[in-house]
Amino acid sequence: MDVIELLPRLHLLRFPVGQAYLWRDGGELTLIDAGPAGSGAAIAEAVAALGHAPGDVRRVVLTHFHEDHAGGAGELAALTGAEVLAHRLDAPAVRGDVPGPPPVFEDWERPLHEQAVRLLPRGDYVRPSQVTELSGGDVLDVGGGAHVVHVPGHTHGSIALHLPEHGVLFTGDTVAASPVDGTVIPGVFNLDRAQVLAACRLLAELDADVACFGHGDPVRGHAAEALRNAVPGGDETA
Repeated sequence: MDVIELLPRLHLLRFPVGQAYLWRDGGELTLIDAGPAGSGAAIAEAVAALGHAPGDVRRVVLTHFHEDHAGGAGELAALTGAEVLAHRLDAPAVRGDVPGPPPVFEDWERPLHEQAVRLLPRGDYVRPSQVTELSGGDVLDVGGGAHVVHVPGHTHGSIALHLPEHGVLFTGDTVAASPVDGTVIPGVFNLDRAQVLAACRLLAELDADVACFGHGDPVRGHAAEALRNAVPGGDETA
């Protein structure tokens, strides 16, 4: 796992599939997404390397239920005592109460998804014993007020987290950056692509300066413009 400083208070944690983000408020840490199964110990080690105790991780905010984002949440919560939070529509899948609905694949997405799945750990993973349920419009005590934005499309309960005081936006998998050239694009492996395109437009209106994606390099400067360009012409059928 790679640990990359994006801002003095923000680090990127990069896994073989996907990534998470660590935000610091004084001595208190918030993790946005938790990587795939088995990531809990590696995240705890990264926290220690940054000069914090495991218990400084107070909460884990999940942008959606997919395993590459939620797989490490239960393990990390057990190691740190952190609260796990997810949107109320995805929380049952995070807890393992119900299976999450599978994506509706475009034909060209299938080989990409198969490649990603091969990189994920095999077998069951530790589910968080408790999940605090969120709704769009909630504001968390993170970064001077972190606004929960409900952006259905990738999953029914996908969320973004917006820190307006700092101009930082965590998009989850609603938006991504191309691994080829870094171009900002709508996310893939969705339940409803039209909803994802609408969500990209909504997030662009937040006028963030820094955008942190579930996959691909973050945009560090003029992120809102990059988000607007992700859906050129506002074409719902793109």
